[in-house]
Order: sequence, then C-alpha cells, then structure tokens
Amino acid sequence: MTTIAIVGAGKGLGIETAARFAREGFSVALVSRNQDRLDSLAAELREQGHTAAGFAANVRDGDSLRAALERATEQLGPIEVLQYSPLPAKEYMRPVLETTAEDLVGPIEFSVYGSVNAVRQVLPGMRALGRGTILFVNGASAVRPGARVTGTSVAFAGESAYAQLLHDAVKEENVHVAQLIIPFGIDDGQEDHSGAAIAERLWTLHSERGEFRTYAEALPE
Repeated sequence: MTTIAIVGAGKGLGIETAARFAREGFSVALVSRNQDRLDSLAAELREQGHTAAGFAANVRDGDSLRAALERATEQLGPIEVLQYSPLPAKEYMRPVLETTAEDLVGPIEFSVYGSVNAVRQVLPGMRALGRGTILFVNGASAVRPGARVTGTSVAFAGESAYAQLLHDAVKEENVHVAQLIIPFGIDDGQEDHSGAAIAERLWTLHSERGEFRTYAEALPE
C-alpha cells in the first residue's frame, strides 16, 4: 500500500481528495499545522474504513515539514502522491503599492520554499517506487497576477516556475508533475466547484496524467 500526502489538508478539498484517493486503496497522510484538527479529519476517514493519520507541520519551517513527511512514510508506507495545497494567509494578499519586501518573505517561504522542501523529501521514495505524482494546486493569481493579492501573485509565480521545471526534469522517470489552477472559490454553491468535484479532477490528473497545467475552469476574461 502506498500513501498520498496532502500538505495543507483541511475541511473541504483536503478531506475530499483524501477520501477520493483512499477509495482507490491509498493510505492518507494529512499535513497541516494543527494536530487536533488533523486527528479529527483522520478519524473521520478511518470511520469510513480508510487508513489515515495526521502529521503536524509548518510549511514555512523546512525541518518541521520534512520530519512530518518522514513520519508519514514510516507509519503509512511510501509516498506515491504528494499534493501541495496549503491555503495562503490573508496577510499575504495586499495591494501592490502597499507591499514591502518584508511582506513577501512569508508568501515565498510558504509557496516556494515549502514546496521545494516537500518535493525533495518525497522524490527519492518515488524514484525507488519507480512511479509518483506531484500535484500543485493554485489559484488564478499563479498565472494572472492580481494587483490586490501581491504576495500570492509573486509567490505562486515562483511556485509555478519551480513546478514546471520539475515536470520537465522528472517526466522520464515516471514521475508526473501537474498543476491545477482553480480560478473560483471552492464549495461556493456550484456543483462543479465543490470539493468533491475538484478532488475528482485531481484523481484524474494522477491516474490519466496529461499536460503539466490544467484549469478547473477557464479564467474569466
């Protein structure tokens, strides 16, 4: 049995993706900062008959994140799928003319350093397995910068560049890197925007592979 590790796991998309992959036989490692919330989510999955556990980590703390993913591997089995989808903090979203260099430290640590640390922790295991999938989930500002969300626009752009380079570097090793751009709010009342619908898209990106970047919905004009 192999594992999906969801960095940024929570209610909504996180638990829906966990359940979708668990139904296919994956163990589930849930990673976020709050251990109590993770334990609650993991218990919910176990009640459904799945194998799941939570591992607290701060994505801005490389040692913390690497240690959580290492514990997940030891407890649940090798990580075949990594989903990097932590939710940015509100303070990362300031207008461009109000944004200082110091304001960009948090977003870049969160989106760029965190994703690099997570990938470098799990990639050796994927190579040993001979397969793997790395899923990046981002909002529209990853591809269309927004003047009122400067931190995430800058940081998501860096994360996107890293993900694209990673895709090109490991595609011949049977490791697929994909980015899903979600230009709308999840669970906003529309069926296609539900966490379950997006989780299904993520399962398809893993199972069918395809292009590096896909869109949950076309960007508005």
